[in-house]
Amino acid sequence: MKKFSPGTVLRDDLMVQEQIDGSWQHMVGVIMLNQTDRVQVKRVLPKFLSKWNTPKKFLKSTPEQVIEIIRELGFYNRREKALRNMSKDYLTWDGNDATILYGIGKYGSDSYEIFFKQNYSVQPTDKELKRYLKERGINVFETA
Repeated sequence: MKKFSPGTVLRDDLMVQEQIDGSWQHMVGVIMLNQTDRVQVKRVLPKFLSKWNTPKKFLKSTPEQVIEIIRELGFYNRREKALRNMSKDYLTWDGNDATILYGIGKYGSDSYEIFFKQNYSVQPTDKELKRYLKERGINVFETA
């Protein structure tokens, strides 16, 4: 994993997951990617992580501060709530099943399994995760 630092510009040729540092930042990226184009996320995520690079720092923020950063992603009230609740859950999470974190579903769980646990036996339904695995020579089950 690349160490994220303030001022980082996320590269277009890499997935967001390849450019952040740590599983909390990963989950933040997953929530931001939900129903949003990755180009927007790659603009917003560095601003967000420059202010709050850990869940404890983030939880000291106000909803207004967060919304100011994430507004352009849309669904900003729902997204701010998801980020806050996921961060609270994260503080006591055992690092196993990512779906127990608020706002993290199959995509987030599959992504976590691939990028943090190097578990390539997951069968993602997301086209970008499938492409990532295929580019690395990992067979992905195809559904009709």
